[in-house]
Amino acid sequence: MSNTRHNQSGSKISSGQRKNSQTGGSTQHTALEDGRRGGWGAFAGLITFVLIAFPLSTTIAFATHPATQTLFGSHLADASQFGYRAFWWILSLMLLALPFLVGYGLSNLGGRGIKIAGAVVALFVIVVVVLGQLFVY
Repeated sequence: MSNTRHNQSGSKISSGQRKNSQTGGSTQHTALEDGRRGGWGAFAGLITFVLIAFPLSTTIAFATHPATQTLFGSHLADASQFGYRAFWWILSLMLLALPFLVGYGLSNLGGRGIKIAGAVVALFVIVVVVLGQLFVY
């Protein structure tokens, strides 16, 4: 037995259309549900990259120029040059990974996963700020 019926005008109606007609005839779709999630993920990654471009260039500059350690005055006088450079390279790599993680998360995760990923990113920012306050000021 088929899942199609005929309406009053004689055309066939599938079970999905029947459910829509019972609930008011329209369904609500978000932009992420219509098969273009990869494009939205790439767009979100691009926007994230634009937002982190300046901090990324700054962290790379701090990592590649050892004389920048003196910019922080006596706060980093006890830190080794290797530790200073390693900190900035690690931070640079984390910032560089962020657009890819945002794009992947948006294109492959559901609503709950996106919320969890947003919380992880927020925690990452909080940890960076706290570490900056502890070691620089």
